[in-house]
Amino acid sequence: MTKLLWDQVSERRFETGVDQGVLYIPTNGVYSIGYAWNGLTAVTESPGGAEASPLYADNQVYLNLVSSETFGGTIEAYTYPDAFAQCDGTATPSTGVSIGQQARKTFGLAYRTKVGNDVSGQDLGYKIHLVWGALAAPSEKAYATVNDSPEAITFSWAITTTPVAVTGYKPTATLTVDSTKVTPANLQVLEDALYGSAGTDPRLPLPDEVIAMFAGALTSATPVSPTFVSATGVITIPATTGVDYRRGDTNAIVTGTTTVAGTTGAKLIIYATPKAGYYFPAMTDDDWSFVRTA
Repeated sequence: MTKLLWDQVSERRFETGVDQGVLYIPTNGVYSIGYAWNGLTAVTESPGGAEASPLYADNQVYLNLVSSETFGGTIEAYTYPDAFAQCDGTATPSTGVSIGQQARKTFGLAYRTKVGNDVSGQDLGYKIHLVWGALAAPSEKAYATVNDSPEAITFSWAITTTPVAVTGYKPTATLTVDSTKVTPANLQVLEDALYGSAGTDPRLPLPDEVIAMFAGALTSATPVSPTFVSATGVITIPATTGVDYRRGDTNAIVTGTTTVAGTTGAKLIIYATPKAGYYFPAMTDDDWSFVRTA
């Protein structure tokens, strides 16, 4: 053991800012498409629960039972992606026409905060925050006249979350990755998934996949396009190491063959996801659309 020392050079760390917000809309539990969230000004994390309930026996506290922990928060922004309207209880019957008080869709969120210290200032690194199963509550919107001190309207949403499964741990709605403590190559794999790359759509991996990205060295895997007979609607799925192929309508993993149901014009999307311990290189084509011709 050595004597404790405080405020050593490079150890005065802090966090600041929020940027690179991304909204993800889930389909059948998979967050397969992301939208850049411009104008994000604040994300306030508000964990709840974890409250102790003491049990008494023999004239003393016998046991403390702790309630389940929950995660909620507040998102503030000057604007939001068009895709967020469905998460805010708004439907669009036709372009430019919106109606409120509709069913609210859950969403996923990624955002980044800066990590700094006394040596590097704000540029030491950053943390990527991931949120799954978020649900936005109705929020107040205040519209005011333009005056001699004009201000842009700030939108605000209170959110609650439903945790998702994590192998070996309790279900969670949040995960954080610190760029100053992980391998740059593994971090790049995560960022390529979250933000997309040429030929690859942005997506929000589930916790198990994110954890696997940082569990050790990852192996590259490249999806191979399924083959298709348009007249019969039969899609043949290749056996590719490190790759799962899924139906876009059900998110079910498919092997061998699967069929585009229906008649002429029926469509099915097949997309690929990496298995645990694998990643897709940048500019990898990972989804395909198949249309029946008979």
